[in-house]
Amino acid sequence: MLDFKKLPLDVQLTALLDGETTPEQKQELEQRLATDEGAKRLFDKLRHGADFGKHRFDDILKEPVPLALVRSIKSAQPPKALVAPRASRPSLKLAPTGPQALAAAIIVFLAGCGIGFFAAGSISTMRSTAPTTMETASEPTEWLMDVVANQRLIARQPRHIFEVPSTQAEEISTWLTSTVGVAFRVPDLSDQGWTFQGARVFIGGGRPVGQLVYTSADGDLASICFRKDNLPSDTDDFKETIKDEIGVVSWHNAGTSYVFVGPSSEASLGQLAMQVATSI
Repeated sequence: MLDFKKLPLDVQLTALLDGETTPEQKQELEQRLATDEGAKRLFDKLRHGADFGKHRFDDILKEPVPLALVRSIKSAQPPKALVAPRASRPSLKLAPTGPQALAAAIIVFLAGCGIGFFAAGSISTMRSTAPTTMETASEPTEWLMDVVANQRLIARQPRHIFEVPSTQAEEISTWLTSTVGVAFRVPDLSDQGWTFQGARVFIGGGRPVGQLVYTSADGDLASICFRKDNLPSDTDDFKETIKDEIGVVSWHNAGTSYVFVGPSSEASLGQLAMQVATSI
């Protein structure tokens, strides 16, 4: 049987953090921590590393899922498997013993601590070597978050999705051009099943944003948003992402940022964005 007292100190402390010790073992380790400064420092390092690793994993899970991955999952067909008869055999139960379970838990915990320490070092290096890149990326991120928030807002109040209706085309053109500072044309997406309903203005990333609102026959909502920017020319590429139920395609052209935003279930979102880019 595994002798707990013969295990290395870091393994014993890891078991204590994971709640895998007996009351006697816990009491003995706590007494040692109260009197042994080296053991206490080791315990604090293990605890902080585990906490950092857990928080980092939580942050990773919150990151947006690529739009292409979501669509591929939704369009995937389940495999059709034939159920073939097979001879029955005695069931084999794999039940780990107490020491085996303890050893497995310790290994997993130590691996998490190692990942936490490694991630902490990597993030520290990134912060010390590339502050300019992070600051440059903050503005586009803020503006896209405002676009998504505005899209969610008007989607929840379908009777008030525009300020000026599509019937007032001249008013929309004059109003948005003078407010946003961007000349544009209203793209015709009717062949793709989207009907232009009207226009709005909101603030995105601290600047006025023009918004052209479209609806489908199914009642879905899509928008073309644009504003003036100071982005470099290397940001012209189309970028697709997804924010929960909303799909986002962004691009840049001639001093203007554009976003086409609609339901993430719309498989042709990227193609629609390219059509908008050539006609707006």
